[in-house]
Amino acid sequence: MTNDLVSIITPTYNCARFIEETIRSVQAQTYTHWELIISDDCSTDDTREVIAPYLATDSRIKYICNEQNSGAAVTRNNALRQARGRWIAFLDSDDLWLPEKLERQIDFMERNSYHFSYTAYSEIDESSNVVGRMVYGPQRIGRCGMYAYCWPGCLTVMYDADVVGLVQIADIKKNNDYAMWLKVVGRADCYLLNESLGLYRRRAGSISNHSYRKLIKWHYILFRKAEGLNPICATLMTCVNIICGIFKKLYYTQKII
Repeated sequence: MTNDLVSIITPTYNCARFIEETIRSVQAQTYTHWELIISDDCSTDDTREVIAPYLATDSRIKYICNEQNSGAAVTRNNALRQARGRWIAFLDSDDLWLPEKLERQIDFMERNSYHFSYTAYSEIDESSNVVGRMVYGPQRIGRCGMYAYCWPGCLTVMYDADVVGLVQIADIKKNNDYAMWLKVVGRADCYLLNESLGLYRRRAGSISNHSYRKLIKWHYILFRKAEGLNPICATLMTCVNIICGIFKKLYYTQKII
């Protein structure tokens, strides 16, 4: 494992429209010692063709593809098994980073001896326009706090693989990033760098735009299948998550003027 290398995990499926901008936001990082692992879940659009020129010109960018369409959990797991870096970061193929994201987050973790962290992020629309909201969360998240709610945005998370080790999650359709943080927080508490260093693209069809009925279903599956809780505990934690989700919108969402 390379001591200062950042392995960036980017699962993708039919994101040809956005992935080039995502790749460029990684290439613009002031911290340059990284590898970008793009893990493709058998896209049926032009994703591979869009990525190809970057593979030919930047050796830091890797591309792997599932043998068959398998879902985001399997796709992330495959990328994590390929990672060589000490630092593991996550960036979905339609989201963006600000140029100093990696540099500032690694400095934050090293200065404080943290092994798991996240940052604030701002929201953009499908045309990359900032929609006027910044999202953050608690300063410190322990195991109980992470069970209460998925506070970190996926695009902001980084952990130290020297301490956490290889993380693999259950094959669930939704909330697979949350399933990963529940594994990681069992090995290291998570700390907030309260700076907006990422841009989350809010798209039609994303889990954050679904009805409460569907959110309840997917949260229950997470706790029941991925975490192995009994039905009563899984139901209780689902209720806690819904309540904390409302709290996050009220308390940890800030309008950008």
